[in-house]
Amino acid sequence: MLPVALIGDHNFIDEDVMKRNLFARGRRRRAIALASAPLVAASLLSACGSQGGPPTLTWYILPDNGGSVARAQECADASGGAYQVRIESLPSTATAQREQMVRRLAAGDSSIDLVSMDVVFTAEFANAGFLRPYTDEEAARLTAGMLPAPIETGIWEDTLYGTPYKTNAQLLWYRKSAAAAAGVDPTSPTFTWDEMLKAAVGQKKKIAVQAQRYEGYTVLINALVLSGGGALLEDVEAGRNAKPSLNTPPGLKAAEIVGNLGRSPAAPTDLSNASEEQARANFQSEQGMFMVNWPYVLAAARSAAEEGTLPQEVVDDIGWARYPRVSADRPSAPPLGGANLGIGAYTKYPEQAVALVECINAEPKATQYMLDESEPSPYAASYDNPEIRATYDNADLIRESIGDGGPRPPTPFYTDISGAIQQTWHPPASVTSETPERTDQFMADVLAGRRLL
Repeated sequence: MLPVALIGDHNFIDEDVMKRNLFARGRRRRAIALASAPLVAASLLSACGSQGGPPTLTWYILPDNGGSVARAQECADASGGAYQVRIESLPSTATAQREQMVRRLAAGDSSIDLVSMDVVFTAEFANAGFLRPYTDEEAARLTAGMLPAPIETGIWEDTLYGTPYKTNAQLLWYRKSAAAAAGVDPTSPTFTWDEMLKAAVGQKKKIAVQAQRYEGYTVLINALVLSGGGALLEDVEAGRNAKPSLNTPPGLKAAEIVGNLGRSPAAPTDLSNASEEQARANFQSEQGMFMVNWPYVLAAARSAAEEGTLPQEVVDDIGWARYPRVSADRPSAPPLGGANLGIGAYTKYPEQAVALVECINAEPKATQYMLDESEPSPYAASYDNPEIRATYDNADLIRESIGDGGPRPPTPFYTDISGAIQQTWHPPASVTSETPERTDQFMADVLAGRRLL
C-alpha cells in the first residue's frame, strides 16, 4: 500500500503553473513523481476499501511541480502508520480555488482535513468558521523560527488559523546596461518610482509590471499605497463597515504613479493585459529596462538560457534591488504573497492533521521546497542554508523584503476590496487624481451591499 495519492486534474493550463514549469529545479525528479501518480492513486483507493487501518488525511494543495506530493510522501512514510495522506489538487486560479473551498466547507465537508490557501483567503475562511483554530501551544510550536510577516498573514482576531507554508515578496529587477546608460543606481536605498520612470523614458525603454485586471494588479496598487504610508482600508476590524481610504495623499500618489506609467512611452504595449509572465517576457526583450516581479524570474531566466531559448548575455545583464520607493524618505513595502495551511473545521482527525502540518512544514522541507519550486521559505534559517545561498544570489534581499513586506488587508471581505480596485483602476492609462475618490465610494457601496461587482 502506498501512503500518498495524487488525485485530480494535473493539466493546469494556467500562467502561474506554466511559469513554474519553465524553470523549477529538479524537474526530472518531479516529472517522474507526477507520471507515477495515477498508479499511486489507484493503489491507495483500492486499499481504502478495507475497514480499519490508519486514517487517511486529505490535503487540498495548490498546484505545483510535485513538491507538495514529495513532502506528503515523506511524512506519511515517517508517521509509522499513524496516518496516510491523500492529495487533492485545487484548480489553477485563485478565484476557482476559493470557490471550490467555500462551496465544500460551507456544506460542512468533513473530508477536508488540510487545505493550502492563498494568504488573502485566511481571514475569510476563519471568519466563516471554515477552519479549526490552532491552539496557542500549537501556534508557537508550528511557527517557531519563521519570519514574523508570513505568520501575520495566518492570524485572524489574534488567533492563528493558517501556518505559513510558503511566502513571497516582489523585488525590483533591472537591466544593468540600461541603468548604467541612464546613470541611475536602482540599488540605491532611495531609488523611487519617479526616478525609474524618468530613466526608462530617457532610454526609450520599458517598465514591466502586472496590470491585467486580476489580483496581481491589486498587489501593485496595494504596494504603492502602503509604500506611501497609507492603506486601502481603515478600521479593517470593522468588517463591512471598514472605511476605504484611497482618497488620501498615499492613494493619490499611487494613482499618479500608475497613471503616469500607463500614459508614458515606458508602458509596454500589452500593459493592460500583463501578468507575471508577460512582464517577464517584456523585461527580457530588447526594450526591457525595469520590472517588479517575484523572485522566480531569475531562476526562470537561467533555465531558459540553459535550454537555449534566452541568450546568456541577457541573464548576465539582470540585476536586482529592493522594491522601489514611492518617496525617497520612506522605505518601500514590498508586496507580500504566499500560502497558508489550514485545518478544516469539520475534520474527523484534528490531532493527526496537526501532526501532518508539523511534519510537512518543518524547516528542512520548506528549504527543499524553495530549491525545488522556487517558492521562498517562511523560515529565517532557510536563507542561511549553503545550498540556498548558492542558488539564490539575492537570498538576503528576499529575506529582507519578506520581513518588511506589505500584506494586503486581512479582511473577510477581501474579494470585494480587490474587485472594487480592479474595476475602477483599470486600464492604468485611465487612472487620474479622481480615481481614488471614485474607488472609495464604489468600494463602500460594494461592502454595504448597495452595488455589485
